[in-house]
Amino acid sequence: MTQAFPGSEFPSIPGEPLELAPIEKALLAMCYSVHVIGSASAAGERNLMIADWVMQVSFSPRLVAASIENDARTLRFVRETGAFTVNLLHERDGHEIARRVVMPAEGGKIRGRSPEASAAVHDKLAGLAHRLTPEGAPVLEEALGWYACAAERFVEAGDHTLVIGRVTDGGVQRSGDILTEKELGWEYAG
Repeated sequence: MTQAFPGSEFPSIPGEPLELAPIEKALLAMCYSVHVIGSASAAGERNLMIADWVMQVSFSPRLVAASIENDARTLRFVRETGAFTVNLLHERDGHEIARRVVMPAEGGKIRGRSPEASAAVHDKLAGLAHRLTPEGAPVLEEALGWYACAAERFVEAGDHTLVIGRVTDGGVQRSGDILTEKELGWEYAG
């Protein structure tokens, strides 16, 4: 029998179960930075998505891995074009960008919506200052920093796919620190 440590209950948020399994608590204790993955389809459609599970995996060559849900629009776009960007959100004002891009672009990804709402596709770039890489992937002007990647491998991992990309360009655009899930009050683990 697994027993929680005394006082280990986390404060609940709306919709969160009051009781969490010990494994869920352990996974939720990890802190992740908040990133925005930019992508473009072969037809020139563009998308942004929130990604917490992003990390560097090699110095030489410079490789990063981003874990993306198998049914994500972004994953489809990256498979089509082989290109994506990672935008690092700033601790001071990245909250607003995160809130604007957290919901899926394709309304049908959210269960229970009306047929009209399910058919809607939202432009997450509307109103966000950005530029495009030569491959068409968005770079957010208000990001702390960014890097562009060429996808080299797709590794299926349960309900996500790890996209391993070679870093081809990037830079820091402002001083400061990266936004984390804890600062947003969000979590994506368990």
